[in-house]
Amino acid sequence: MKDAIIIVEGPQGAGKTTFTNYLREKMSATDLYRLAGIKDKGETGLAKSRKRYDNLLEYMKNSININMIFDRTFFSEEIYSRLGYKEYSFSDIYKELLQKLDNLDYEIYLVILHLEDTLEYETRIKRDKHEYQKFEVESSINQQNEYLKLADEIERDTNNIKVIRFNNSSEIDFEKEVQESFGHLFGNK
Repeated sequence: MKDAIIIVEGPQGAGKTTFTNYLREKMSATDLYRLAGIKDKGETGLAKSRKRYDNLLEYMKNSININMIFDRTFFSEEIYSRLGYKEYSFSDIYKELLQKLDNLDYEIYLVILHLEDTLEYETRIKRDKHEYQKFEVESSINQQNEYLKLADEIERDTNNIKVIRFNNSSEIDFEKEVQESFGHLFGNK
């Protein structure tokens, strides 16, 4: 069986930290990476982002005998660019990065977390967070809509990336749903 790359994406408040921590605990020989965004929203930020994600994909390509879980990658950069949070378009770079990822010799999963009941974002944003991590419900819903569109595009445009749309609402049986999607990767720890 090939090593796995699991990239978890989704709007703020969808539960990426909980989801990636759970996967990390269940999978042996697995590294977890949490990527922070680049604060520079201008052209120099675009150059920094390109370099960062080119280097990241090179790292993925050269890693062996390890599963990797990512809490955000270049997909977030594309979403934030599409929504106008950045002063530049990331789309051309994104397409190149997507092709490079699709060509890696891994079992690749892109998990798009979302909440079917978007009212649940209201509860989740009341959590204690640092000022830079605060977000608005409308922003999360807009991000969610864009991520779900992106999921459709990736399924259409790639061959090696398995897209999983994961409803992370509180009413689901989280462990059961994760087991159904990823249980074959858990093995014995």
